[in-house]
Amino acid sequence: MKKKTKVFAAVIGGTLAGLLMLGQAGAADLKIGIMVPTTGSEATAGKDMENAIKQAVDEINKGGGVLGMKVVTMTGDDGCDPQQATAAASKLVSADVVGVVGGYCSGATLPTLKIYGDAGTPFVIAAANSTKLIDANPGTSFQINSTGFDQVNSAVGLFADKGVKKLAIVHQGDGYSEDLAKLTRDKWTAMGHEVVAYAVVNKGEQDQSSLVTKIKSKAPDAVFWTAYYSDGALLIKQLRQAGFRKLIAVGDGSNSPKLLEIAGRAAEGVYCFSNPTADYLPAAKDFTAAYKARYKQAPDAYGPLAYDGMKLMADAITRAGSTDKAAIVKALKETKDFIGITGAISFTDKNTLAKSNFVVLIAKGGKWVLNK
Repeated sequence: MKKKTKVFAAVIGGTLAGLLMLGQAGAADLKIGIMVPTTGSEATAGKDMENAIKQAVDEINKGGGVLGMKVVTMTGDDGCDPQQATAAASKLVSADVVGVVGGYCSGATLPTLKIYGDAGTPFVIAAANSTKLIDANPGTSFQINSTGFDQVNSAVGLFADKGVKKLAIVHQGDGYSEDLAKLTRDKWTAMGHEVVAYAVVNKGEQDQSSLVTKIKSKAPDAVFWTAYYSDGALLIKQLRQAGFRKLIAVGDGSNSPKLLEIAGRAAEGVYCFSNPTADYLPAAKDFTAAYKARYKQAPDAYGPLAYDGMKLMADAITRAGSTDKAAIVKALKETKDFIGITGAISFTDKNTLAKSNFVVLIAKGGKWVLNK
């Protein structure tokens, strides 16, 4: 009986030791949150961002991790919806993530800033760029995509170059598209031009015939869609089907190749104001090859920025020399010319990208190409 007791004790002791080791390994992990829409109409863009962040994490871990710790991720699905985003942010904060990377839809990102701010959680916003995020920022969030102010300058510059006098603007009433629409309207009219139609449509509305009729009756020289690609593609198709042959432009929420797939030939010649995507970034060659090998598809529009966001977060934690959230926020604020595949990242005193990264694209042959 003594022998059996000793064996049993040894087994129990070994099991407890193993469990302790597992616990220690878990405790040594560095948990980073990902907040993107993985369901809903913008899930394609959100999954692309999540994929890119996880690719960056794998590379970081292969290089030894951060401060000797393995990086692990936890995803909060914001659904591109303010209420769902609030729940996702609360979930990540409750899980005590060290930082968060993501943020696609501005309207969904906006209400999460206070949640992350109250928790002191550093948040690298990879895509969302509404100017409303600037004033709502409690100081812990950092935008690595250019703001709506930069996009508006790109937009009105193109419209002026193309001889546009009368402009029609269409948005969907969310934090991103309404902000971009208002900024464009104000800038365009201040330049002495006219906004002949300023319309809002519901998300997911399939039949845009009444809007198309209204726009055509105003005889604009150009139509600017400021919302997301899934509904933008439908508006483009219906405008072209109704005989509108003048300039159509879309904002960076519609820079996905999916817009071209949905709109088909109707998208030919459409302009887009966009953050730099993998196709136009020489430094993204290796990223793109690795992404295709891993996910069996090309990265979407915000994959490179999401990838850079994760690399920046890791760099800031390394510079902070600590997982203390306040120290990481301080390190992010002090970032100067962090070199990512999308270019150099530095921040203004409002935690926005210091130098505009916007380019103008045009749809040709079913692809987005640089407008020259």
